[in-house]
Amino acid sequence: MEDKNIADYIKIDTIDLNLESKNKNAVIKELYNNLKSTGLIKDEEQGLSDIFAREEMGSTGIGRRIALPHAKTKAVDELIITFGISKNGVSYNSMDGEDVNIFFMFLCPEKKTQEYLKVLARISRLIRDEKFVDNLLKADSNEEIIKIIRAEETN
Repeated sequence: MEDKNIADYIKIDTIDLNLESKNKNAVIKELYNNLKSTGLIKDEEQGLSDIFAREEMGSTGIGRRIALPHAKTKAVDELIITFGISKNGVSYNSMDGEDVNIFFMFLCPEKKTQEYLKVLARISRLIRDEKFVDNLLKADSNEEIIKIIRAEETN
């Protein structure tokens, strides 16, 4: 398995720094629609269904204003990530009860469990840093998001 950074998986054109959605299901669909634009999702219904099925198992709102909606799915052949920010926050049934502002959504092929776990662990490690989270929230462009993530990953 190649050792990719989170920034390498993120499709820059799918990043949305002004998510419009006001609730959990709507924001998941909004992020997912951004991922669909890559053309990398073979079965669009399946991918979204798998994300909602994962969410049913327990909220991916991990606290500290961050959610990681994701799924292992047959709908993709490669791991893909999108990123979004909701300026006003979305009620997400998070572990800490706080609204969510930062979203990392990803889909991973079912057979790539190692890659999937690595990405989850990497994102979890990155977001522990308060300054990193603040920098993401202040970013003005998709390119800046990638730059912030790359800088943090090389620390």
